[in-house]
Amino acid sequence: MPDFSLEDACRTTAAGPVVVCGVDEAGRGPLAGPVVAGAAILDPATLPVALRDGLDDSKKLSAKKRDTLFALLTDPGTPGVLWGLGLASVAEIDSLNILRATHLAMQRAVEALPVAPALALIDGNQMPRSFPCAMQAVVKGDGISLSIAAASVIAKVHRDRLMLDLHAAFPVYNWAKNMGYGTAEHRAAMRSHGLSPHHRLSFGGQRELF
Repeated sequence: MPDFSLEDACRTTAAGPVVVCGVDEAGRGPLAGPVVAGAAILDPATLPVALRDGLDDSKKLSAKKRDTLFALLTDPGTPGVLWGLGLASVAEIDSLNILRATHLAMQRAVEALPVAPALALIDGNQMPRSFPCAMQAVVKGDGISLSIAAASVIAKVHRDRLMLDLHAAFPVYNWAKNMGYGTAEHRAAMRSHGLSPHHRLSFGGQRELF
């Protein structure tokens, strides 16, 4: 389970304590929809036990558990949590490529935090070319760092809700179930109905469907 070991190691420097945030994304792999990033700053001294004990890599949690944690993380009344969201659109994904668009969403998430961090712990092994603060890549960070785990839940739940909204407008693709990922059902619907404005044209295999 993730804990504050990494944050604690980074938080104190020779110049004094620094603000550390966790950053993670949701939606790099789907064929449709935006990529979303979350950023979170957690205070170990005041963070509720329900969050400290419940947070984990969002992919390991049930949808119900993610929704419960998301509600706590984003509630202004929850102590010890500051959070931000960033998004890169389908047009930006197609223009920049998915990696650069993901990094743009991460930058926007950190810039949306109400307090500027000195260091961002970024899930994965690649870091943006430029960022509003110092960075440290953390492989499988959402299972190591509580701040990254919080960011992963924020990003995942927000993106899933965006896809549910898009499903209401484009129900033939069943995004309420597949969240834009390239399932057999989704690909069959793309062949039958064509592409929507929310499909990523730059992703391999899209044009080969026709």
